[in-house]
Amino acid sequence: MGRVYVFLADGFEEIEALTAVDVLRRAGITAVTVSVMDTPEVVGAHDVIVTADALFSDYDCSDADWLVLPGGMPGASNLAACEPLCRLLKSQAAQGRGVAAICASPSIVLGPLGLLQGKRAVCYPGMEAGMEGATLVREHAVTDGNIITGQGPASAASFALAIVTALVGEETAAEVAQGMLLA
Repeated sequence: MGRVYVFLADGFEEIEALTAVDVLRRAGITAVTVSVMDTPEVVGAHDVIVTADALFSDYDCSDADWLVLPGGMPGASNLAACEPLCRLLKSQAAQGRGVAAICASPSIVLGPLGLLQGKRAVCYPGMEAGMEGATLVREHAVTDGNIITGQGPASAASFALAIVTALVGEETAAEVAQGMLLA
């Protein structure tokens, strides 16, 4: 039904990462958390410790339907500093497969990699400077082809449901939203 990797780095925004995993799994999608740190234990921006399912250094993510980047600071900067992850993101996008980022990550990771060129996109307010080549919009979550971006913590469910919609369709996304009392 689909395979999604959610990448975690110290300083990640917990609500964005965990909402994505939760919503994707509710939709029957395989969602795997992957630490880009040296250990599976990753410390969020608000000191919530999450044990990732896998270490990036030990795992092959080339079978991904979607790669997901939560925001948070310095989480987004730590993701951007992971060169193997940046190579994977560029390869994924070049193949027309899904890349999703929320909050600071569209600006800190995707923009500098050139993945937002000609795309409608959104990021955390005040971080627009890194959105190189994007047409900025004001929405909770924006899908433009194989790129999904989200605004921030309050947009986490909309962002996750956009990934569900892109991967398995509007009907499943609507069912998940209804079950979560969002619809």
